[in-house]
Amino acid sequence: MTNRQKKINALLQQDFAEILHLFLHRHNLKKQVVSVTAVRVTPDLQIAKVYLSVFPFSEAKNILSLIEEERGKMKNNLAKRIRNQLRVVPDVLFFIDDSLQKIEKIDQSLHNPKNPLKS
Repeated sequence: MTNRQKKINALLQQDFAEILHLFLHRHNLKKQVVSVTAVRVTPDLQIAKVYLSVFPFSEAKNILSLIEEERGKMKNNLAKRIRNQLRVVPDVLFFIDDSLQKIEKIDQSLHNPKNPLKS
């Protein structure tokens, strides 16, 4: 990954965090927490993969479907924010980052009395 890609990833991550905050506020979703854990742009800067962490995790699919419905609006909002930094606004793909969920399951397994590592 080039330095330029890293800078663009950081820029887009910050912008998407603000856009998603406004989105949650607009849809009156105050009990859910959505954070942007990572953004990865392709080398040609045409596609941005945005990874989201949702709490509670049980609401992740519902939140993702709402976000997908407004993907065009979010891309338009992003275009307004980055028009002075990038010529082309990348297409946006949203994914759920379930790494925290996996870590929690591992932690629960380790603290379980039937932990195979302790025997």
